[in-house]
Amino acid sequence: MLSVLAQLEEEHPFVWEGAVVIGASILVAILISVFGRRYVHRVRRRARDASEDQLEGKRRRRYATVVGLIVGTIQVVAWFTVVVIVLVYLNVPIGPLFASAGIIGVALGFGAQTVVKDTLAGLFMALEGQLDIGDVVDLQTEGGPVSGTVEAFTIRVTSIRQFDGTLSVVPNGSIQITQNKTRGWGRAIVDIRVALDEDPERVGRVLDELIDEIAEREPLQGWLRERPQVLGVTQLTDVAEVIRVVAETSPNHRIDTEREIRGRITQRIAEKGIRVPPVTAMPGSAG
Repeated sequence: MLSVLAQLEEEHPFVWEGAVVIGASILVAILISVFGRRYVHRVRRRARDASEDQLEGKRRRRYATVVGLIVGTIQVVAWFTVVVIVLVYLNVPIGPLFASAGIIGVALGFGAQTVVKDTLAGLFMALEGQLDIGDVVDLQTEGGPVSGTVEAFTIRVTSIRQFDGTLSVVPNGSIQITQNKTRGWGRAIVDIRVALDEDPERVGRVLDELIDEIAEREPLQGWLRERPQVLGVTQLTDVAEVIRVVAETSPNHRIDTEREIRGRITQRIAEKGIRVPPVTAMPGSAG
């Protein structure tokens, strides 16, 4: 076997050298792809397991986003290099291939324009830091709204895990508006309906007393950025007056805060005998 390989190398040195170079380049590209994906998967898992509100958790999510982009770009470059090496050893002229307007026109005709659009959009999204792995977002896209948690982000597409478990893969070029719910702060808004003849000042005092009790206790203490405020009556209907309570929260716990405050208020107004408007039967419901 060794004698055959030696003879082949003597008779066709260029072919033998080309086979070795091509094989080595393919091996390197495969190793980059396999180990790159494993590393990205591990980094993303750590980012998902990190606390949402701690600074370390935010750093991990940002790190996972940047690593995913870098590894994806390296993979593309590696396989592109393999293609170029194969063309070189097949004696295919590369210069005219890249410079040919006809080839470029054909490529554009097969959808390269869309790829360029998606790639440029993804590049600017990454540079501007519009979203990271683990962020909860609402995306307005050309195909309609998409809401959920960012599970993966590459230079071309963004993968969103929706709340029902569906994984939506959105081309970056189709994203028109990005609404990020995990940046900065959130505002919990709770509207309480009470009977029209209830004294709004009395209701406000009851709510202020309740807020003083619960604002310094868990879980609200860890979610709130400042003490909730009772804004008073914000709306009157035929049967009720609507009293609003607002609270500035950490962005990931806005809905949790609303749910907690609403439940506590419902319990307290029942204890204090504050009446609520009658429930109107839905049209078509049984009597």
